[in-house]
Amino acid sequence: MAVTQTQQLPAPFLQDVSKDYATRLGAVTAPALDTAQFAPTVAPQDPYQETAYGRVPGGIGAYEPYITQAGAYDTAAAGYSGPAAYQQFMSPYQQDVIDATMTQYDKQAAQGILGIGQMAAQTGNLGGGREGVMRSEYQSQSDLNRAQLMAQLNQQMFGQAQAGAQTAFGQQQQLGQTQRGMAGLVPQLYGQDTAAYGAAGAQQQAQAQAEADATREAARMEAYEPYERLGYLGTGITGMLGGYPGQYQSQITPNPTPLQSALGIGTGLAGMYGAYQDFTRPKN
Repeated sequence: MAVTQTQQLPAPFLQDVSKDYATRLGAVTAPALDTAQFAPTVAPQDPYQETAYGRVPGGIGAYEPYITQAGAYDTAAAGYSGPAAYQQFMSPYQQDVIDATMTQYDKQAAQGILGIGQMAAQTGNLGGGREGVMRSEYQSQSDLNRAQLMAQLNQQMFGQAQAGAQTAFGQQQQLGQTQRGMAGLVPQLYGQDTAAYGAAGAQQQAQAQAEADATREAARMEAYEPYERLGYLGTGITGMLGGYPGQYQSQITPNPTPLQSALGIGTGLAGMYGAYQDFTRPKN
């Protein structure tokens, strides 16, 4: 007994396209993809970044010498304070000045004594009591004036020495304050330079990294281009296979097997025998 099979087949050109796609897909995917050609890379540090990193140790503790120097100035300033601070600013020629001044004063005082004697001689009182009184009063006033002059000279020189000590004290304090300012300024400037080096280096490194990434992406796109092209082709073929209207039916009648042939012959003989029995049977 013959059996007829019905198949729903795509159009012949779609069968050819599908077979070609399968062949090309196998050829592309058979070899392993060399991913090393587009492996991620990291741009190295820029020379400016290396410079910035190298400056860090020098910037740490950059303030210390200035703080130390400020302490030294404070110590020096302390030496210019106190009741004896003026002594180191006394002029070494102070006594010479005093001696010269007092010598000149004594000469003038002696001339005054001589003037009293001359006046007494002119008035007829030479050696008299009046002359003695005049000499005594003059000498007392001269001694007082001499002591005042001496005190005035000492006070003037002490004031000058005291002013010198105060000036030196203020100078040392100002120097110490300047050093403290430098202790804050130097690390700040150091940090600004270091940051500038780091920023410039980071910008250059970012540019180098972008170029490396672009090169890697180009290599990846080149490596995957056959896969993507086959993907687009496969998507198109899938769409055509699913919705192309030109499908057709194919009927296939296979050749009968020996058993089917024997069964067919037996069925035919049985039919023929039944017909013969009907022909030979007596009619009433």
